[in-house]
Amino acid sequence: MKVVKLITAILAVFGISMGTTAQNVYDNADVNRFEQIIKSDSVQLLDVRRADEYAEGHISGSLNINVLDSTFLAKALSQLDKNRPCAVYCRSGKRSAMAASLLAQEGFTVTNLLGGIIAWTKADKKTVKE
Repeated sequence: MKVVKLITAILAVFGISMGTTAQNVYDNADVNRFEQIIKSDSVQLLDVRRADEYAEGHISGSLNINVLDSTFLAKALSQLDKNRPCAVYCRSGKRSAMAASLLAQEGFTVTNLLGGIIAWTKADKKTVKE
């Protein structure tokens, strides 16, 4: 009986430690690799900046959902397909890293643009205003 309790306790501790060390990971990509990724028809492109920033210029075909809005996750879950990869960007890469982490926790496969739209435009990549 003591052996069963000991094994149960060990398994319980192991299970708890697995849960606390598991990470929901997303991928980071530089401008050129990000550009290749978003060329795929299956990729969902998400701009997580404020609407006014988005209006100043964004990557064509991107959906805009502000990650700093309290409804970000609810909007993302209702508008994005978990079965399709998601590519996210913001101004410099910080907010999109936050969004990438939140989406990865929800089961999305996510790629974050390192350096954000700043790096994109610095590399002479095209943006649009709509």
